[in-house]
Amino acid sequence: MSATPLPAPRPLPGAPAGHAPLPLVVRTTRIDDLPGGLTALVDLLPDTRPLSWVRRGDGIVGWGEALRFDTFGPGRFADAESAWQATLERAVVHDDVRLPGTGPVAFGTFAFDDSGPDDQADTADSPARPDGTLVVPRVVVGRRADVTWMTTVSTTGTLDAVPGTVALGRTRVAPVTSPGRVTATDGAVAAEDWPAVVREGVARIQSGELEKVVLARDVVATAERPVDPRWLLGRLADRYQACWTFSVAGMVGATPELLVRSEKGLVTSRVLAGTIRREPGMTDDDALLHAAQLARSSKDLEEHEYAVRSVAAALEPFCTSMNVPDAPFVLHLPNVMHLASDVTGVLDRAAAGGPAGGPGRAPSSLTLAAALHPSAAVCGTPTVVARDLIREIEGMDRSRYAGPVGWVGADGDGEWGIALRSAELSEADPRHVRLFAGCGIVAASDPEAELAESEAKLEPMRWALRDD
Repeated sequence: MSATPLPAPRPLPGAPAGHAPLPLVVRTTRIDDLPGGLTALVDLLPDTRPLSWVRRGDGIVGWGEALRFDTFGPGRFADAESAWQATLERAVVHDDVRLPGTGPVAFGTFAFDDSGPDDQADTADSPARPDGTLVVPRVVVGRRADVTWMTTVSTTGTLDAVPGTVALGRTRVAPVTSPGRVTATDGAVAAEDWPAVVREGVARIQSGELEKVVLARDVVATAERPVDPRWLLGRLADRYQACWTFSVAGMVGATPELLVRSEKGLVTSRVLAGTIRREPGMTDDDALLHAAQLARSSKDLEEHEYAVRSVAAALEPFCTSMNVPDAPFVLHLPNVMHLASDVTGVLDRAAAGGPAGGPGRAPSSLTLAAALHPSAAVCGTPTVVARDLIREIEGMDRSRYAGPVGWVGADGDGEWGIALRSAELSEADPRHVRLFAGCGIVAASDPEAELAESEAKLEPMRWALRDD
């Protein structure tokens, strides 16, 4: 745990000072099926503060803010876990559906590193940016195969609104607006200067200092009009259906990489490392040739091996058995192809899992995400050396890029991805957005090729911002 006090929920308007918070009253009920389509869930989002975790049209979305916990520093995960468990202890739950994502749910997003640079000074005019945020929405709508549900959360100690199809139909949805014309400029490090950063990383690897480092860059986009995150979500959910389309506290994207899923005692982590660009207009035959080239690339296979090894090592203490694939498969996305491996395991209920662990209870998905982060897929090998090198030479504050993003339920189950193919919406100016991309660097990496790969990885968010 960090030295900071246990995070308290933000006070509600009109709440009496000095009184213990009232219990959350949570009700989940099944509702009528939504219209078919990949965007059916994100189309429900009523305002510009959406919460989303959607893949292939299934998942959960939320709106409103019943509770919010902000955490800071190295204890950001443990403090968030403790705050969530304390909230559940005073929750009254009636769940008629009992599927993953029903009942109380908290959406979360966490910074890649313990803290940002010098701009983290906490003053009255400029409060420190949280390193972690959990949001408990007032309304959640979810879909899993042929079951659709709605959850309402009340902070008054009574059930303010009964969930159901009628209640959902009364939700007023503000029109989704396009960002208009968008211009892009270099971020912290200019594109023409970034190969020099990669070159330094390669030199450090070749000197024996480390085996792999992941280096990232950012691009700043400025829109003609305030960016409505729902515009981004709708486009991403439709085009990148194999990815997890997310939105939490201003972090928006469509990640292809599942850091961890925990469901009924089973755990899965999808590891991506090793990439080749898929050119626009490429035929299926050409794509298969590129996939075969990727699968035989010694550089990409080496990068992938480091990532799989780090995930397996992090999960092993929490599992009674594991399955680690001998070889990766090729994941095809509209803009790139990745080497991918699904590492699976059976959770050990006797494992020490922090506040959500203990005898007879497996560690929560948030505890597992904290143990897995940062993996070699977004940091490097060895982890500490790679992280120190990133701080030294990358020249950029990653903020929540490449950090865990996802959700956790009352039973500890949940899904957490890595915030890749993502953008961070500015709180100060809603027309400004930071886009991110990173590449795994090993001894055989070519700086110019890595720059081209980063451009390919920026494409999903650039495309999502377009007004076409």
